[in-house]
Amino acid sequence: MLTIRSLIFNGIAATPIEIQVQLTGGLADNNKFRIIGLVDKAVAESGERIRNAMAAMNLSLPPRVLTVNLAPADVEKSGAHFDLPILCGILGAMGILPESELSKYVIMGEIGLNGAILKTNGILPASVWANENNLGIICPAANGGEARWAGHTNILAPNHILDLINHFKGTQILPVPSSPVGLPHVALAKCGDLSEIRGQSAAKRALEIAAAGSHAMLMVGPPGSGKTMLASRLPTIMPPLTAREVLDVSMIYSIAGQLSGGSLISARPFRAVHHTASAVSLAGGGVEAKPGEISLAHNGVLFLDELPEFQRQTLEILRQPMEQGRIMISRAKRTATYPARFQLIAAMNPCPCGHLGNAALSCTRAPRCAEAYQNKISGPLLDRIDLHVDVDAVNPWEMTDNNEPRETSAVVRDRVVAARDRQLARSMKLFGREILNAHLDGRELDAAVPLDDAATKFLNDAAEKMGLSARGYQRIRRIARTIADLRGADAVTLSDIAEALSYRPIRSGKF
Repeated sequence: MLTIRSLIFNGIAATPIEIQVQLTGGLADNNKFRIIGLVDKAVAESGERIRNAMAAMNLSLPPRVLTVNLAPADVEKSGAHFDLPILCGILGAMGILPESELSKYVIMGEIGLNGAILKTNGILPASVWANENNLGIICPAANGGEARWAGHTNILAPNHILDLINHFKGTQILPVPSSPVGLPHVALAKCGDLSEIRGQSAAKRALEIAAAGSHAMLMVGPPGSGKTMLASRLPTIMPPLTAREVLDVSMIYSIAGQLSGGSLISARPFRAVHHTASAVSLAGGGVEAKPGEISLAHNGVLFLDELPEFQRQTLEILRQPMEQGRIMISRAKRTATYPARFQLIAAMNPCPCGHLGNAALSCTRAPRCAEAYQNKISGPLLDRIDLHVDVDAVNPWEMTDNNEPRETSAVVRDRVVAARDRQLARSMKLFGREILNAHLDGRELDAAVPLDDAATKFLNDAAEKMGLSARGYQRIRRIARTIADLRGADAVTLSDIAEALSYRPIRSGKF
């Protein structure tokens, strides 16, 4: 009995699957074979694809009982990437491929009816798993560059099954795939520059704080005030991804089938989600429990424009991932856990018409319509958003004011990088691991944000007057810590607390 290794994924974590191929005595229909184990339709149809591929190569199945078992039997196997390992197992059982060599590889790939090996999803995390377990990987040629990013060279990436057969027979050598140049998933040139935004100095300051500490941010203002422009400039002032972050993000995109050309995601993702998005598209799911927008925004930005227009149950999905940095997707046949450490940036109008407070433009139903509109967003979700910023309309004459000093994204990014370096170095010294200010909690927050008696009394009095929750109170401390880091200070002062309080709703209500 021959055993071949392949994989399924629980999030980005790989689970090995053993494909056991056995030939037994007795005559049988050599056009068919049995696939047993808990499999979906795509795996069950592998028999037809493999039979046609072998016929295209003038090969036929032996006239014996051929059984293919996918173990463990109680775990459902799904996806066409089992085609290639099943075919390799059959060819190994027939003596066409060497069994001893096949056991050294993890094998993934879909088979075409003509024997071509077709592109499949999840090759990057599969290659990482193979490298960690001292195994090689056999994958489609279209995924070869992607597999190469895992850091090893024991990779076979054939275009056709005949290429693989010839390689093991010694009549053809499959070259090690080369790593393509990593192209940014988000072209920063298309995001524009912060200096292009006229006015909005307060909103720009809040955006800088958000970037420095990875804080969630909500912008409220009339149409045309620049909320979307501000959000789109956030990636241009954020630090570049680290090597580990590049790999983590790219593995998610690989499983989602959005890693094109074998290139890694080398820039922070910016996912702008339309308000008609469903709960499944945001959280992830489906038959194969694929990652959703909040996981595709991991280590990047999730931008939700027109926040009250989203379905309320869809927005409530954000609450748990914002706290924990991951999401578990549970379906009837599959459970997957994906990273979801995203930075939420949201924007909204103050009311349906968008002109609340402007006597010339607001509708006759104000302010009652504004209250109903804002009540579409739950208090617990708003409480998880660190920075609440009013974005006022820009005066027309400001659009042509060329004397206004405007900093470029590069200048602001230097300050953001310096602030992040400070907080990461501090957390490594205090806690032995790197933590951004937005993710400090409990004893970590107490150690990173010590306050003197005057600052503590000031914060306590303000929290009582503003009706802050315990969560809101802690978020003020996190924001103040980031403000102090931006000015290069070790201690959080009363002025830092005061600025942080200005980014929370003053009234005990929502806005």
